[in-house]
Amino acid sequence: MTADTAADASAVTPTEPVHVDGGDELDELVAESGVVLADFYADWCGPCRMLEPVVETLAEETDAAVAKIDVDANQPLAGTYGVRGVPTLVLFADGEQVEEMVGVQGEDQLRSVIERYTE
Repeated sequence: MTADTAADASAVTPTEPVHVDGGDELDELVAESGVVLADFYADWCGPCRMLEPVVETLAEETDAAVAKIDVDANQPLAGTYGVRGVPTLVLFADGEQVEEMVGVQGEDQLRSVIERYTE
């Protein structure tokens, strides 16, 4: 892969969720992407598993990048964003946190929130 190809690839919004490990990776994704939906989840969380196909669809069908953050493996990062329950969804637009939703959200609701910031 040439440097030009790498630059082009990084400018494209990922079409599947990106597993983020640590604040630096999240900061980099937020800096590189216009809109990022960060899904703070836990493997043992039933509602998180219910939400997984929804965030996968949103990653594929919207202009938002989707970050998956395991709160058990990233407790300091979860603490930074005040995550007290899972799933917690944090939306970033233009490098800033703009929305936070706790609990399972419907695909239509999440899509409309994302579209507010991507249009």
